[in-house]
Amino acid sequence: MTESKAMILGCLGKSLSREEVRFYRGECPWGFILFARNVSEPEQIRDLVAEMRDCVGRDDAPIFIDQEGGRVQRLRPPLAPDYPAGAALGALWRDDHDEGERAAWLLGRLHAFDLSRYGITADCLPVLDVPIEGASDVIGARAYGKKPDAVIALGRAAAEGLMAGGVMPVMKHIPGHGRAFADTHFELPTVDARLVELQRHDFEPFRQLNHLPAAMTAHVIFSAVDPDNPATTSGKVIEEIIRGEIGFDGLLMSDDTSMKALSGDFPSKAAAILAAGCDLVLHCNGVMEEMAGIASRTGGLYGKPLERANQALGHVGNTDASDEAELRAEFATYFEAVA
Repeated sequence: MTESKAMILGCLGKSLSREEVRFYRGECPWGFILFARNVSEPEQIRDLVAEMRDCVGRDDAPIFIDQEGGRVQRLRPPLAPDYPAGAALGALWRDDHDEGERAAWLLGRLHAFDLSRYGITADCLPVLDVPIEGASDVIGARAYGKKPDAVIALGRAAAEGLMAGGVMPVMKHIPGHGRAFADTHFELPTVDARLVELQRHDFEPFRQLNHLPAAMTAHVIFSAVDPDNPATTSGKVIEEIIRGEIGFDGLLMSDDTSMKALSGDFPSKAAAILAAGCDLVLHCNGVMEEMAGIASRTGGLYGKPLERANQALGHVGNTDASDEAELRAEFATYFEAVA
């Protein structure tokens, strides 16, 4: 079997072009990610997922998606119900902690039902960012709350719901995106908060959930740690904060390299991400020239990163005996999910 490269790639459309098939077969990404542009109806999604896995010759090649609820939800009715955003769960939790955590677990478990039927095996959830007043709305209602305790409780419940359904959770955006005053899709934010405040507020949800199998980095500069590089390309942030203080030893993937927050060409972005200590480079938009640039500086997945990747895959496919109809009926007592 061909050695996988340390990257996760997207594709342009709803099926693979001949050029994409040749490229994926030659470059062998470890996994793939789907967006709204890639999905239309059930058999099409299953066929696309099967095509992707066939290209790399691995039935267990992970397929990622951002399926949070609210405005960040790639599968929409009739492929999956519309679900509430994290902030709605947070509002419920503030009234009743037990009910809020149960609803968050249910939502994670229902996401797992939805994704598994299409062969999608990893969800970029929970969002563990803790926004402050005035921060960019790029997180906004995606967050469970503006205090770490709500984010910890609901993030844990959502992740456990996903894992109960055999789907790998990917917590984001480590070590915290909540203080960013700019949208990283378009520019690079700098956070100037003191380290002690970051430790107490921003880093704490990730520290409490450091046992989860995978995490996605933040394209954010933390000047108290590294004033020159965003977390994604900062060896100091990754070694001292993410691996050290937070204590996360799971699979670490970059946020999307096609976002404008990262400077430089795509080969240099990939090289910087891997040199900093990320295990995997993520590229989402499916633009062939950009993917080729990423692949040109991305080596094989081996050693400790491969060990982490295999451990993360161990969370895929191990499902509990939950009854889907019962859980949907229970979730409807908290929220109306629009089918």
